[in-house]
Amino acid sequence: MTQTSKTDNPNWWKEAIIYQVYPRSYLDSNGDGVGDLAGITEKLDYIAGLGVDIVWLSPFFKSPMKDFGYDIADYCDVDPLFGTLADFDRLIAKAHGLGLKIMIDQVMSHTADTHPWFVESRSSRDNPKSDWYVWADPLPDGCPPNNWLSVFGGPAWQWDTRRKQYYMHNFLTSQPQLNFHNPEVQQAHLDAQRFWLERGVDGVRMDACVFHFHDRQLRSNPPALVRDTSTVTDVNPYGMQAHIYDKTQPENIAFLQKVRAQLDEFGAVSIGEVSSDDALAQMAEYTEGGDKLHLAYSFNLLTPVHTAAHIRKQVEDFNERVKDGWASWSVSNHDAIRVVTRWSDGRPSPALGKLVLAMQLSLKGTPCLYQGEELALEEADVPFELLQDPYGITFWPEFKGRDGCRTPMPWQSGAPNAGFTTGTPWLPVAEPHVAVAVDRQESDPQSPLNFARRFIAWRRTMPQLTRGDISFFDAPEPVLALRRDLHGAVSVLAAFNLGAEPVSFDWPLTGQASALDAQGLEGAAAGGRVTLPPYGAWFGSIPADAR
Repeated sequence: MTQTSKTDNPNWWKEAIIYQVYPRSYLDSNGDGVGDLAGITEKLDYIAGLGVDIVWLSPFFKSPMKDFGYDIADYCDVDPLFGTLADFDRLIAKAHGLGLKIMIDQVMSHTADTHPWFVESRSSRDNPKSDWYVWADPLPDGCPPNNWLSVFGGPAWQWDTRRKQYYMHNFLTSQPQLNFHNPEVQQAHLDAQRFWLERGVDGVRMDACVFHFHDRQLRSNPPALVRDTSTVTDVNPYGMQAHIYDKTQPENIAFLQKVRAQLDEFGAVSIGEVSSDDALAQMAEYTEGGDKLHLAYSFNLLTPVHTAAHIRKQVEDFNERVKDGWASWSVSNHDAIRVVTRWSDGRPSPALGKLVLAMQLSLKGTPCLYQGEELALEEADVPFELLQDPYGITFWPEFKGRDGCRTPMPWQSGAPNAGFTTGTPWLPVAEPHVAVAVDRQESDPQSPLNFARRFIAWRRTMPQLTRGDISFFDAPEPVLALRRDLHGAVSVLAAFNLGAEPVSFDWPLTGQASALDAQGLEGAAAGGRVTLPPYGAWFGSIPADAR
């Protein structure tokens, strides 16, 4: 694959595809049961062969691993579990040689409680880092200063006997919240980011980027008018609050501008994870103007809701609100039930995996694929006694946590642990995954893996799908029908059947269309009527002025 030149095309990232790797579960090179950087390096040829452009690596930094790397104890070093800085340098070198760009996960809002910054901060009320975290005195009755809640359950405040104060945590109690109102905290993060940029990193994914700042007055959140279930399940009381004071503060804009200015020095790209009460508005605000995030994604397509109307609304609402910003659309990641299970209505199938990938890659925005989506992996069933995720353990049994989407990648169907490790894997290899391992799919031309490769390659030849404007046609559920228009090119029509039953509908515009090869997806259009089999799709081209 030829790497797009940032100089020749400053907006290269708009046409790119991101592929997320969860390092613990990709490939274990030393038999300890946990994936590592050397394992990822070994599989970079496979990733490049998919046709993607950017590899997003979930955290591999030094960590006590209570939240599996999203609790960082040293922002400028590799955890020994994953390897060394030299291993990372080798990964970067090989990736660049293959035309791949590397994006690292920046978890800025909080650290591990073992981070030297927090160890010093909690030691007294007057040490040099005493104000680096969010500390607050108790109310007269000893209660926390307000009603803020943790995403992972319980109050967002933990009592500390050293300072005789509460410290804030938006996630685990072992993940104390940094105080971004302190300019030294902001500079420390910029220094850490520069460390990785100078090592050749091409981009950053900003975890929980709406959580950087908190309300200085520590005002309590009001009740939510509508319970939020886009980022938490209905068994989590976090969704019962309107989170207007504990995150998404206006001061974050200026900080994101500082981050962007530094990234621009290196020609690097940024994508932000947005989880807020109005995520689409936040995505628009954080990406518009060309001086903050390049891209942002939300959890709005990571929910069980998968009607065509819902998907259409997310894209249309974002486009209506944004001026010149850009979205990234994700349907799976390390925090969500795999889409083949979540959108299957109880009937996961490889056909659904192919259909969803084609639909995702046809929306306006930069798609982000999660490892295993190219194999159409379904959610793994991890029994309670093998759960690792503290989030799932807390809310069991109604919410099983995130382990089901984090199980090891299946590489070889006949090898122990499907070729992931020669040891005992940190999470079990799902039995259904063994039968659809990479080696099995490599030899099947109709497999989801080979479909993904073909469709990604075809998309690269269709600038309408990477740069064109998007509009939608009123089709019956569960069909998503859209049009992509690009000045100077024919327009592309596409229809996707998100359901397990065949469907036909009238779309008069298709009467003027010439069919395009959907790379193995079945569907037809004749006489202005579109016919789609279960999980089928149809693509066609029409003159740009056709209406």
